[in-house]
Amino acid sequence: MPWSTRELAELAGTTVNTIRHYHRLGLLDEPERRYNGYKQYEVGHLVSLLRVRRLADLRVPLSRIGDVSAGAVSTPGALRDLDAELQMSIERLQKARADIAAILRDHAPADVPAGFESVASRLSEVDSSMIHVYTQLYDKDALADIQKMVEADIDDVGADIDRLPADADEDTRQRLVERLARTLAQNLIDYPWLSDPASHLSKSPYVTAQTIVDVLVDLYNPAQLDVLVRANTLASDQVRAIREQSGQADEGRAPRGG
Repeated sequence: MPWSTRELAELAGTTVNTIRHYHRLGLLDEPERRYNGYKQYEVGHLVSLLRVRRLADLRVPLSRIGDVSAGAVSTPGALRDLDAELQMSIERLQKARADIAAILRDHAPADVPAGFESVASRLSEVDSSMIHVYTQLYDKDALADIQKMVEADIDDVGADIDRLPADADEDTRQRLVERLARTLAQNLIDYPWLSDPASHLSKSPYVTAQTIVDVLVDLYNPAQLDVLVRANTLASDQVRAIREQSGQADEGRAPRGG
């Protein structure tokens, strides 16, 4: 006994719209019609539909079902490619679940940069924006170090810089420069790659530098930018002096033994 479209859909555990969609894609042959214009599906249509559904359940994209048809020479290779794609999807889902667990554990905002959930309460809106950009510019090791820098920063000078008005006076700026320089200098000592980050970049040095400049100019007012530039210069000078003194001390130390 022939089946109508609705009856075929019920037998196959799918919907009438899905069957129509398969017809449009050429995955299911059109059946003959009765005198009244209604389609009449046969056993062959049901089996074909169930085969398509089986491949769809395996997450084979509809556009590739023809490549994975029974007996096709390309089937094993297509299935191996699909398996690799599914493995990547699983890893992405597992990472998403781990990130959600960290967000819930640390009561962090849902849009906190990945890996910074535990320090989210220390990040201002500007800090968070900067780190989001960093995730596209630096590798995982560098981002892990940046997370440690945020965690170790007990001075919280960033919050004061965020509140600094564009017309801040020189004394206020200089105090922030000196406070920030201490933190930056310690970071340069603890994480030497900051002085030469090329090995930790995921983009070209030019793109990285230009992007950071664009972001800084957009996120900070002139007074804040002035403090950031001067603090970075001062921190670099301080670290250079420390290293030079250390080198001189090593040269002047008497050799042992003899």
